[in-house]
Amino acid sequence: MYDIFQNYINSKALFTPEESEKIKSVSFAKKLRKKQYLLQEGDIWKYDAFVAKGCLRTYSVDDKGSEHVINFAIENWWTGDRESLMSGQPSRFNIDAVEDSELILFTHNNFEQLCEEIPSFNNMVNTILQRSFVTGQSRIHAALSYTAEEKYLNFLNKYPGFAIRIPQSMIASYLGMTPETLSRIRGVVAKK
Repeated sequence: MYDIFQNYINSKALFTPEESEKIKSVSFAKKLRKKQYLLQEGDIWKYDAFVAKGCLRTYSVDDKGSEHVINFAIENWWTGDRESLMSGQPSRFNIDAVEDSELILFTHNNFEQLCEEIPSFNNMVNTILQRSFVTGQSRIHAALSYTAEEKYLNFLNKYPGFAIRIPQSMIASYLGMTPETLSRIRGVVAKK
């Protein structure tokens, strides 16, 4: 499992053998079964988590019991609750496995130490955070500006494999619509 992470970071930056060993020495692996939690609402998130295999979702549950999916994370993506991590406050979110999943975790203190001690690791992390910010802006723009059909088509275009891997009810929640609306839109799109 660690080999997947090693290949990932090697594709992003150059590391000396000593740096690679330091990164590996402070990481640990975690396996999750489908529907198993990585984080539950009310807990404080203390890690930086890389998805080596599988798919996870971050979501909240409102007072009526409706789920609101914030994001998904698949292979070679990072996941977690940055708000809880940075503030030390209990999380408003749950993170669970959509599929059996394998992760590489770092305590945040160890992760920060890697960023301080290994400049290429820090540069990699900054690039990831910048891309994440841009993705977040794009998501907000789509949520505020697109029709339901445009949201779905945009989702399919940006994440073509997700429709096969992720239940339609979760996709509907991510897009901010009911499963019935998504089903209707899928029918319209299929006819085009």
